Amino acid sequence: MLVGPEGELSLAKLHLVLLIHAHQPVGNFDDVFEQAYAHSYRPFVEMLLRHPSVRVGLHYSGPLLEWMEQAHPEYFEHLRKLVERGQVELVGGGFYEPILIAIPPEDRLEQIRRLSDYLEKHFRRRPAGAWLAERVWEAPLPSSLVAAGIEYTLVDDNHFICAGYELNQLNGYYVAEDLGATVKVIPGLKALRYLIPYQSVEEVLNFLRGIASESPDGMATMGDDCEKFGVWPGTYEHCYRNGWLEKFLAAVEANQDWLVTTTPGEYVATHEPLGRAELPNASYTEMMEWALPTPARQRFHALQQEFSSRSDVLAFLRGSGWRNFLAKYPEASLLHQKMLHVSEKVRRLKKSRRGKAFQEGLVAATSDLLRAQCNDAYWHGIFGGLYAPHLRTALWRPLVRSETLADGLAHRSKRYAEMKRCDFDADGREEIYVTSECFAALFDPADGGTVAEIDFRPPGVTLINSIQRRPEPYHARLQNLSGGGAKGVVSIHDQARVKEEGLERWLRYDRWPRHCFRLLLFGGGKTHEDYQQLRLGEDAALAGGAYTVVEASTSKVKLASPEPSGDHNGHGWRVEKDFSWNRSAGGFEIGCDFTLSYSHPEAARTNIGMELVINFLAPARPDRYFESASGRYPLRWAAATPASELRLVDEWQKVAVTIAGPDAREFWIAPIETVSESEEGFERVYQGSQILTLWSAELAPGAFWKARLVLRVSPLV
Repeated sequence: MLVGPEGELSLAKLHLVLLIHAHQPVGNFDDVFEQAYAHSYRPFVEMLLRHPSVRVGLHYSGPLLEWMEQAHPEYFEHLRKLVERGQVELVGGGFYEPILIAIPPEDRLEQIRRLSDYLEKHFRRRPAGAWLAERVWEAPLPSSLVAAGIEYTLVDDNHFICAGYELNQLNGYYVAEDLGATVKVIPGLKALRYLIPYQSVEEVLNFLRGIASESPDGMATMGDDCEKFGVWPGTYEHCYRNGWLEKFLAAVEANQDWLVTTTPGEYVATHEPLGRAELPNASYTEMMEWALPTPARQRFHALQQEFSSRSDVLAFLRGSGWRNFLAKYPEASLLHQKMLHVSEKVRRLKKSRRGKAFQEGLVAATSDLLRAQCNDAYWHGIFGGLYAPHLRTALWRPLVRSETLADGLAHRSKRYAEMKRCDFDADGREEIYVTSECFAALFDPADGGTVAEIDFRPPGVTLINSIQRRPEPYHARLQNLSGGGAKGVVSIHDQARVKEEGLERWLRYDRWPRHCFRLLLFGGGKTHEDYQQLRLGEDAALAGGAYTVVEASTSKVKLASPEPSGDHNGHGWRVEKDFSWNRSAGGFEIGCDFTLSYSHPEAARTNIGMELVINFLAPARPDRYFESASGRYPLRWAAATPASELRLVDEWQKVAVTIAGPDAREFWIAPIETVSESEEGFERVYQGSQILTLWSAELAPGAFWKARLVLRVSPLV
């Protein structure tokens, strides 16, 4: 019993706090936005309008709000009505849904303030709370949140359990501190995430009754995705056509004698904290499992199953932090380091007070930078977009644009060139980064003297943008699936579906990262099929060994392989790669002159291939294709074609690439296909094409062999 304001006794009620999060990544397809709107965002809000006594917190990421503002302005009218009658509290966060702790502090403030300003402009309320993307928490966050005007945020109960709390201690909120700044932290309950909307309404109420009995006037919180109400497989039928959500909201209203819905901001404003919390670096339990390397993740999953009935043991089983994705996936690390590199350039420019044109360029560069901090393409689990080329491209393009603008503002001239030797991708090894007004290229001496990034700056196109095929824990499950899919409505984490039959035949694993200008030296008898199946048995030192930097300047990079290397026959080989580049007709070309030397006393005949990787994203679209002397072919073309020149065209990005290998015997072309897991199940995804320019050579003892490969990039007019 509680004492009311007039001194009367009143029955304590459990406060149910629902914080519902709606997000679509930067660059997602318009039809995906539209389907999510029709199946989840609109019906969910319409349901709230029919149940005015149910109060919730709603969070929308900036990309989704901008899309709704243009595509469905009527939705804003619904939100305004809900906000004005006090039924909905709109919650802030980073505008482009970044992992806040993974971006520079200055960018954190700008991201949060942009969303707060947007909500205040359109709904006349400045948010007091912030949604943390993927609930990724690290200790320095409170000072950044408070500096941006944020009073509270939500994490998962897992954060508290990792710190030693018991579940019965999580029926309220706590205070976290950093450098004297304090923020209120609300624990969202995993049990509620798995109950709503997958179990019966009565089961949900019984769970809440249990909390109400032990915590009068306490709080039970669920923070989860709006997409689980209509977008995830089976949930539209379940939540709306079969009426689960209507029944649930009606049941909440019918039990107001002991249960009341409260917005998160109201609860923390009217209740005292339960104490101070020192939370470890953490996210929700599933994310911490996904972040583990594959072998460790398999062992971790086995332990979870072994101790599934021992909650006392499971409390001490935890995976890894979100940042581990940057170690697990070098492609994510390269994208992340590129973002940090560009952010530093933009920040340096902000110290200048030059004229109007400069300031306009700086504003555009800043917006593109912030857009490229959207979290989805930096990681992979059931969710996450690392394996989705269109989502990676949606971050690469604004990064290229932002850096091009920043460099142009810094140089103040139309033509310029720079070369920088540094550990660009934070892997402990030196790279060479060359930039000009028309292109940028990142040379990686430690990985076979390859090129890890090539940007065509005027149209904002990055050419490589592929991903190394590697074992994922769920690959083993493909063998056990019949293709029939999951039965009934279950949590997204428990589903097993396939989008096409026979996916297991695409499970191939690359020896090397998907970079350009990799030298593959291999013996006779190998075929194009061996190339597709990754069975060439190429010389490892030449293909992926650590090359020495002989020369590096704004016009030339010269790299030399280890000496000597032993091939499949024990021969001694060494290669020097001479890279140069030129501007050409609105584009550029990168040439690689390479010299192969042979130090064995007997003559040898070998195949010599120089591999490029190009990704134009959409293999089924007619506006993207290969061109050779024999005709035009789609991007998923797999072939051995006699030629010394090959062309790839992307009419959508308005760019063409010509590959020229004088005196080459033929090109071997194979699509790079990954098998990944998404909300809709296991799927095959085109990650670009690997293109091998092939020569054959017979070398006498002590002989040298030379060739040249040119990558020519030009705009489509």
